[in-house]
Amino acid sequence: MKTRISLAAVVLGLALPAPVWAAGALEFNVQVHQLTNGMKVLLLEDHAIPNVATHLFYRVGSRNERPGLTGLSHFFEHMMFNGARKFGPGMFDRVMEDNGGANSAFTSEDITGYQNWHPTAALPLIFELEADRMASLAFDPKMLESERGVVANERRLSVDNDNEMLLREQLVAAAFTAHPYSWLVIGWASDIDAWKREDLIQYFKTYYAPNNCVLIVVGAFEPGEVLKLARQHLEPIPPQPAPPPVTTKEPAQLGERRLEVRKFAQLPILQVAYHAPAARDADFVPMSVLEYILLRGQSSRLYHRLVDQEMVANSVSGGLSPHIDPFLFELNIQPRSGVETAKVEQILYEELEKVSREMVTERELQKAKNTALSDFYQSMKTIEGKANLLGYYELVFGDYQRLFTQVDLINRVTRDDLRRVAQRYFPARNRTVAVLVPETEPAEKPQP
Repeated sequence: MKTRISLAAVVLGLALPAPVWAAGALEFNVQVHQLTNGMKVLLLEDHAIPNVATHLFYRVGSRNERPGLTGLSHFFEHMMFNGARKFGPGMFDRVMEDNGGANSAFTSEDITGYQNWHPTAALPLIFELEADRMASLAFDPKMLESERGVVANERRLSVDNDNEMLLREQLVAAAFTAHPYSWLVIGWASDIDAWKREDLIQYFKTYYAPNNCVLIVVGAFEPGEVLKLARQHLEPIPPQPAPPPVTTKEPAQLGERRLEVRKFAQLPILQVAYHAPAARDADFVPMSVLEYILLRGQSSRLYHRLVDQEMVANSVSGGLSPHIDPFLFELNIQPRSGVETAKVEQILYEELEKVSREMVTERELQKAKNTALSDFYQSMKTIEGKANLLGYYELVFGDYQRLFTQVDLINRVTRDDLRRVAQRYFPARNRTVAVLVPETEPAEKPQP
């Protein structure tokens, strides 16, 4: 099983304060090519070390699924390592590791990404491996059933038996009434049990085609040689009809939604979500800067008030991540033993009302910008980080060149911007509240 990673964290970052950089200080010499089958290729030379990051980002995630077929994108994250025509089950990892490489994969609401890190000399082999599974992935019935069991077990461990994730699943389902963001990336258990082989084959044919993929190569290579390899191995793979667009828009929420989950637990959990802007929206960067002020570090407003000052919570976390369509600003709070969740809610809403009503201080704003910019640059220290960001900006933000404007966008955020977005996105009518109510004994499973 591959390790899932979150790319959202690197878009604005998560680390230490540093001086503000001048706008326009960031620039990469990215070469852009288009193969005849529709695959876009982004090449960035970086000879700091004799290695290469070769990533393939497919424009498919849970956003592209539908009821009855939820979780398929995550399933293919697994299946893409289970054999094709030339390299059989388990060979992808073994062959790569034998040649000094490593790999990982992730699935999000918007993207499925396959990431390879390897010596420059292994480039021909990497292209051969990726072309094999893109062109001729195996759909052996026994392997499908084996991997279905793996994914079902992963869901049981990571959702059904994880109180925070189980609560979040209900929160997201309540927050979205129309849009396919309403289910988790892993999908619903009943759908995992019900997928048919023909469903899987059609889904793969539709979404894992070269015209639905962006190839990003960063590291020590000669662009002409990489382009030659892409044309030799990937360009012969035929394109498929363009996938159907996602046209559903989530209607505006017109009132607070509340739910509770009763489950065996030691402590309650409070989760609150507000509908938030999409990555391409002008409000996304101000909301991300506001996240630093509210949530990042022990000096953040919510940590200081809830954990240190009032001592009503053990922890507070959350924020927003970039999505193609509007998603959520999420807050996850672990109340202390004996503290009513209603009291924690009251204090939380007081703090959110404060940033909606009053200007943050100039010092808070500058600190948030410094930290965001420091983290942004930290995320590009490695060839892997550069490849991830180029792919993420290309697919989620709509253009990899948006990456080069990020410094300027962060620097331009004002105190007025922060108050404006707080007023727009933090009203009570825009929130969904989920509470896990602890039960002293594990509940019996309901009869079907």
